[in-house]
Amino acid sequence: MTKNNMEQDIRNVLITQEEIDSRVKAMGEELYDRFEGKDPLFMGVLNGCFIFMADLVRASQLKSELEFIGVSSYRSGTESSGTMELTHELRGSVAGRDIVLVEDILDSGNTLAFLRDYLTERGAASITIVTLIDKPSRRTKVVKADLIGFVVPDEFVVGYGLDYAQKYRNLPYIGVLKPEVYEKN
Repeated sequence: MTKNNMEQDIRNVLITQEEIDSRVKAMGEELYDRFEGKDPLFMGVLNGCFIFMADLVRASQLKSELEFIGVSSYRSGTESSGTMELTHELRGSVAGRDIVLVEDILDSGNTLAFLRDYLTERGAASITIVTLIDKPSRRTKVVKADLIGFVVPDEFVVGYGLDYAQKYRNLPYIGVLKPEVYEKN
């Protein structure tokens, strides 16, 4: 059995590692079909995307480049502040590029709305939004993902890149965090 000191903080497993693996493989195949013959730029939204994006890029088997951008509106809380702050700028130009924007969770929509406008202003040819988790009940901005891994209820979820205060990202599944963990802060 794998050692883990995080299990006691998880109320229940919402999406298993096997379900994630299967869905990410299918998403990769969909991206291959969509971008066959093109060289898209996979752009990951830090920090939560890194595990999902690594698996997604491998599953897509496209000749592509990788880039990361950092945007924050959460700090260490559980609610988005709504104010976007760029924490990691792009290294190169996106002008004329087909962008696959990879996000761990589409929640309020603030981050992806901001990034969609940001990339459009910089001349991206196309922007395909891919999210592992969609939580439509929390949406405050009009943003729709082109490719969704899983739709989840309004629960505080962690694992497979999703965090609470920068912890729990390394769980191999998506679990619901016990409220007492985040309510005590």
